[in-house]
Amino acid sequence: MRIIVERALRQNWERLFSYALRLSGNRDGAADLLQSCATKALAAAPPEEAERVRAWLFAILRNIWIDEHRRGETGALAAEEALEDEQWRHDDRMIAVITVRQALERLEQPYREVIELVDLAGFRYGEAADILGVPVGTVMSRLSRARLLLLNAIEGGAVRPFAARQRKRANDQ
Repeated sequence: MRIIVERALRQNWERLFSYALRLSGNRDGAADLLQSCATKALAAAPPEEAERVRAWLFAILRNIWIDEHRRGETGALAAEEALEDEQWRHDDRMIAVITVRQALERLEQPYREVIELVDLAGFRYGEAADILGVPVGTVMSRLSRARLLLLNAIEGGAVRPFAARQRKRANDQ
């Protein structure tokens, strides 16, 4: 059984780290979360169905984060600090990434989690339901609501084209 867990950890390491990074908000916190996840997973008995091991690993990671978050050991960085690890390029793609990240941060945790699991990590609804410990219908309704909230956060956000701000100022005068 340990071999199954080791293989699943290797195959999903990057996705697990990415999810841990989104949860913790920084690379060091993500590395700590992932190390704790690997340690717990290797010490536990995995699900009997091999296809459920991936979701099981993500659930372990999430539960560790929840425990630490409740104790106040992890926190999110400000948007500026989170961008220090990335190479800044002034292009539309980077602006879109920043806009979506900022909008995601405005969502309540249940909505942010379901988007991260389904849309960003690529889990099926059933897998996300197992990770979150909720019915599939709840995942589907949260995801629908979360996507609308995300779109509204992006559209109603402070990021507007420069020309639109100039027109607004001209109209205000």
